[in-house]
Amino acid sequence: MPGPPMLQGPFRVPSFNGYIPRRLQPWIYLLFAFIFQMSGGIYGGAMSQVMGEYSLMREDVLMIIMFNVVGVAMPFPLLFKMKFHFTNRQLLLNAALVIAACNFLIMWTDSVPVMCILAYIAGFFKLCGTFECMSTIQLWMTSKRDFTIFFPLLYCIVLGNMFLSPWVTEHLIYIYQDWRIINWTMTGALLLVALIVYVTTHDFRFMKPLPFISLDYLGCILWSAWMLEFIFFFTYGEHYNWLDSKIMQMDIVLFIFTGYFCIQRMLHIRHPYIAPAAWKYKRLIPLLILFAFVEFMGSTPKVLQTAFTGGVLHFGTFTTNVLNFVEWVGAIAGCLFCLFWCKVLHQKYTRLLTIGVATMVCYPVMMYFLIDPRLNIEALYLPIFLRSIGNAIFFCMLTIYLEELMPFEHFFMGLTMAGIIRNGPVSAMCSGLYSYGLRHQMAENMSRGLPYDAGNLLMISIRELYGLTCLIGIGVLIIFLLWDIQPIRSTLKKMPAWNFVGRKMKKNLA
Repeated sequence: MPGPPMLQGPFRVPSFNGYIPRRLQPWIYLLFAFIFQMSGGIYGGAMSQVMGEYSLMREDVLMIIMFNVVGVAMPFPLLFKMKFHFTNRQLLLNAALVIAACNFLIMWTDSVPVMCILAYIAGFFKLCGTFECMSTIQLWMTSKRDFTIFFPLLYCIVLGNMFLSPWVTEHLIYIYQDWRIINWTMTGALLLVALIVYVTTHDFRFMKPLPFISLDYLGCILWSAWMLEFIFFFTYGEHYNWLDSKIMQMDIVLFIFTGYFCIQRMLHIRHPYIAPAAWKYKRLIPLLILFAFVEFMGSTPKVLQTAFTGGVLHFGTFTTNVLNFVEWVGAIAGCLFCLFWCKVLHQKYTRLLTIGVATMVCYPVMMYFLIDPRLNIEALYLPIFLRSIGNAIFFCMLTIYLEELMPFEHFFMGLTMAGIIRNGPVSAMCSGLYSYGLRHQMAENMSRGLPYDAGNLLMISIRELYGLTCLIGIGVLIIFLLWDIQPIRSTLKKMPAWNFVGRKMKKNLA
């Protein structure tokens, strides 16, 4: 069996056939990762069109999207087991074809449960494909195996596409007047990925395949169900009037029982989906709280900004679509600033968290003073740009901190644990609470008999909630200014070689 390729000359992807230029090979994989990240089941930019065609509620479409988001969070503990059992070619072919099938099938069903399942599967394989691409070219991105280079560049793809996807979706729908055009486009792009992989690559192994055993499939399903039950409560809470509804009461009971089964299974099987030891790191809980804070600050646009631009300024979705592009630029700028901070200025990565908090707090503070019924959309560019920069800084630096906190065997479990916070649950909770708060403030302002019409009352209510967000954000910023967070260790860990990871996994399976 041939050994791993020697790194002489330009970087080479060992699974590519010899006629593909070596300098082009990593760029092809980068394009594959970009396409995987652009893909999904139901696209956020198509929400209003899907609601109109199928007579769905906004909550239904949000729940479908959340299934996709949860699907992205769940594969992490399985990724290396798949990488060391299947070849790179097999993984990319399967990921591209499965996501393409989900994109195609979701266009021809009006069943919300079926859409949810397809969206979850698409999200699951979306991460599998992205991981396989980026892990293959990691030495091209950073030959020194430096996480402070790898993660900012990785998040340029991940966070960038999070905002670029709705921007592209809105433009395609505006041109072709059909929400299915984005599904057709992504199906075609994914089939093209599968064709390129099939024609230009061959099966290559750098070590003997590990047995595909000790996989806690039931644990994956239970943790997914637990997250989705939490999301369901806050997504549909306003519609069903919270705990006054038997559906919401039943959801709470299911959430408690599912959480109990998750914990019991984790404690009583040999290879649980998330090991009990992964929860015992002293600084893990504060880290997860910081992830929750990022989601809290990021949830304001989903309710308050949308209510302001739609209910007060009366902008259409195509008009506000430019804000997605501003967020994309901010995400790229934030990731590159992290790279500049760590590798050019050689500053501690933990100090950058304070800058991230400050830029995120700038958003609600500026919005509080900008709210006006005659506001131009260009005035929103700067606060949204700053919030996107702060969001990118937090994602990059907290992921580096998590990697420093945990050994490699628990790090990918830690990413799923962070996903329990950031991939849907906390975002859905904050959005639900903001929706409830907005309705409550509107009712309270109306009961005061203020001499304003509904539009002005909505504007006043939005400003009050932005003010509350400002107070919380400024309080957190003061804590960061007073509390000097220290790195886990003075010298950052390096990425382990794949042979080392494979041997360690083989030892754990024995």
